[in-house]
Amino acid sequence: MRLQCFVAVLCLSVGINAGKYSREVNEPKPSGSDGQAVEFRIAKLNQVWEKAKRMQLSPVRQAELHSDLKLQEKDELQWKKMKVEGLDENGEKEAQLRRNFNVILAKYGMDGKRDTRPLESNSLKDHDTKEGDIFDDPRLDKLWNKAKSSGKFSNEEMLSLKREFQHHKDKVHEYNILMDTVSRTEEIHKNVISPLEGDAKEHVLHQKHTELKQKMRDLNQGFERLRKLSHEGFTEDSEFREPRVIELWEAAKRANLSKDELDSLKEELHHFETKVEKHSHYQEQLELSHQKLRHVEALGDKEHIKRNQEKYNTLAEKTREMGYKMKKHLQDLSNKISREGLEHNEL
Repeated sequence: MRLQCFVAVLCLSVGINAGKYSREVNEPKPSGSDGQAVEFRIAKLNQVWEKAKRMQLSPVRQAELHSDLKLQEKDELQWKKMKVEGLDENGEKEAQLRRNFNVILAKYGMDGKRDTRPLESNSLKDHDTKEGDIFDDPRLDKLWNKAKSSGKFSNEEMLSLKREFQHHKDKVHEYNILMDTVSRTEEIHKNVISPLEGDAKEHVLHQKHTELKQKMRDLNQGFERLRKLSHEGFTEDSEFREPRVIELWEAAKRANLSKDELDSLKEELHHFETKVEKHSHYQEQLELSHQKLRHVEALGDKEHIKRNQEKYNTLAEKTREMGYKMKKHLQDLSNKISREGLEHNEL
């Protein structure tokens, strides 16, 4: 029954959102100055993509990078229109785009420096790594091992819990990347000579520090939720399963929205969760397809290699496309919750 509901909602979700998120993806690829087709309309994004293809990124990670670059392209093209219309006079949006680009480079190890950012924790850093320490963070590992040995969780619930823990670990990593980016910006800020330019950068830095504080609050709330889950287990009335969707729902409940607004958002989040699950499924299939391709290549049958390469390329393209749609939808939902929450707080 649950599977039938999943399929029904999946079809509905895809139908509802097809027009909204397909246009950018299905447009013909742009051409470079030499007339050759390129992946992105912005030169620096093409340079990053070409470099990434030479790196030893896993297929799933490469597809994730492509989705992030596609989202960055959309935001930068929108900003260029804003600039032509005389908007973003204080350069706030431009600074945010520059920061987002630097975060992408750092996230995929393309910022020209080794990733030495530790996963921050309130616990001592010099703990011994033991079997079962899978999150590189003593607080997370302690909670995880306690949950595993509690006997409260079924195998399916343990998988869901592991996704939640991994999501929190990724959020901490992103926070550390952002903090590193802000620190480097402050170093540049110290060397500014022009007072006018200094005032502008001071405003941008203030915005970044505000964002850092909000992300730290989100991390603390996320960890408290993991702690509660680990001790009490999942409840029967849990609305959602996917960590990103749960995070949005928790943010919506804190945003002082009306009951009607929450009900409407809950329905949209269910559609979004279906999209997230479908994307995760395609990622798993992409990894399996890559493993099969490597196996076939080792056997040396050219015809067999060609067929599997075509299947892999199609699957990789589909995974990138779905990743972009999912991240675009996530961005829209986050902005919607923030905007509506702000409007209610101003009333």
